[in-house]
Amino acid sequence: MRDEPAATSSGSLAFDRAAEYYDETRAIDEHALGETIDVLEQELGGRGRVLEIGVGTGILALPFAARGVPLAGLDLSSPMMRKLVEKAGGGAPLPLVQADASRTPFRDEAFGGAYARWVLHVIPAWRDVVSEVCRVVRPRGVVLIEPAGSRGRWRELWVRFQETTGGDVTATGFDVAEGFGGLDEAFAAHGAVPRALPSRTVPGRVTFDQFFDRIERRRYSWTWRLSEEDLRRAVAEIRPWAEHRWGRLDAPIDAEFLIEWRAYDLS
Repeated sequence: MRDEPAATSSGSLAFDRAAEYYDETRAIDEHALGETIDVLEQELGGRGRVLEIGVGTGILALPFAARGVPLAGLDLSSPMMRKLVEKAGGGAPLPLVQADASRTPFRDEAFGGAYARWVLHVIPAWRDVVSEVCRVVRPRGVVLIEPAGSRGRWRELWVRFQETTGGDVTATGFDVAEGFGGLDEAFAAHGAVPRALPSRTVPGRVTFDQFFDRIERRRYSWTWRLSEEDLRRAVAEIRPWAEHRWGRLDAPIDAEFLIEWRAYDLS
């Protein structure tokens, strides 16, 4: 029997089950995190209240709010936001709203800016999210997007799992592997102009062994749609293949990891 993830009628995926381990699979080193917050502050500071779509456990929101930038956070998962409050010492340092990002409860032009990191790939109706965020951000505001997307050996491993399991791990939402064209077009339909921000790379931290361990423990959302039989069969087949192809499995999958934010300026 499949262990199905919780989702709304729009197909947006709730990360309730991931609240206790989410940071393990999404955190970046302190230096890279600091540089990310610098980018957010440079682009969004001084614009009034800013919305984070998919605020989750507050990996970005907590250090960003500590800079004095007024924020609001939206997420589909209450357990994820409870973890944010727990990490903040028991009190929420910013307003938190449980809602589907494709149908937000905010009034028009409520925010001076917005951002989302690693969210659109799990939302089939991601174009509706673009529409909503353009509705709730004021003219001359800015929206920052950092889409999830695997490259290098990460991508090769993911494709191998996709082939081995018959395609059950394909992205349900926006896939940056196809480029930014589709995302740019979706924002352009609402009068937003795309602007590439400087990309940077950070050292890769996850080893092959950690990757396979996390898969077996279903730490990645794309594994939630796999049956136990398919998951175990795929790991048993792909682990020795990876060792034959790349050697030691206690080494990082990729030496570097790309961070690539994109800005959309609202006219």
